[in-house]
Amino acid sequence: MITLTVNNMSHEMDVDPSTPLLYVLRNQLQLNGAKFGCGLGQCGACTVIVGDEPVFSCLLPVAACDGRAVRTIESLGSVEHPGPLQRAFIDQQAAQCGYCIAGMIMRAQALLERENAPTDEQIREHLQPNLCRCGTHMRIVAAIRQAAQPASGQRAAEAQS
Repeated sequence: MITLTVNNMSHEMDVDPSTPLLYVLRNQLQLNGAKFGCGLGQCGACTVIVGDEPVFSCLLPVAACDGRAVRTIESLGSVEHPGPLQRAFIDQQAAQCGYCIAGMIMRAQALLERENAPTDEQIREHLQPNLCRCGTHMRIVAAIRQAAQPASGQRAAEAQS
């Protein structure tokens, strides 16, 4: 048995320890935000946060997460009440097809938790492992910049009320 703490909820999982975390999230826990893209850790569509680091969940065996905190896009907000970073992505129209966006947001969330006001260069460098085939990179950077602004948290709180 493996104990997974996903989005602050503990789950006792009876799965093969070598199963990729992505499969457990999607198939056992029905958390479909993280997407299967390449299965090789080259696109970032499956990015989640484990501990405080963004990781490719398609490569990480679930056994490596035993007892560690896992966060998915579902932990940041909902359709009705998007979190500040999600709201910024909506405001900046940063998604085109949307397939990469959950991974981009999770990688950006990890950055914003470490760096309050990242520069555009820091944002680009941090996002480098994640790919967007639609080419919305400029809007993605703008969304992260917006979310990093102190007032963005207040705007998101007001939108939720």
